[in-house]
Amino acid sequence: MKSKSLKDHFQDLEEYFFPKVIGEVNDTFIKVAKIKGDKIPWHNHENEDELFYIIEGSLLFEEENEPPFELNTGDFHIVKQGVNHRVSSREECKIMLIEPKSTLHTGDKKTEITRPISDQMK
Repeated sequence: MKSKSLKDHFQDLEEYFFPKVIGEVNDTFIKVAKIKGDKIPWHNHENEDELFYIIEGSLLFEEENEPPFELNTGDFHIVKQGVNHRVSSREECKIMLIEPKSTLHTGDKKTEITRPISDQMK
């Protein structure tokens, strides 16, 4: 994949909740996504950890059995495998995800925003 700035990758995103792969490192995808609203369902990734890094904005993070918390520009959070979680944002939030290539972005839940990995490839 050709190198370019993160800002340029975000300009290419046309839809919220639709991650796009911008790079690969070994068996890991690096993705970018824009979040606005609360369409992401409670879900988990049974055998995979995933890292959220906030490029711009604020993201409300919820994990089962924990109080909700907010991540802001420059913050990151690692969701451990098997942990039920969901994210939302009142205003547009730009995030980078680092996760195994096998990770489904809505986990075991299929909704209107679920996209197969083939659609996430740029």
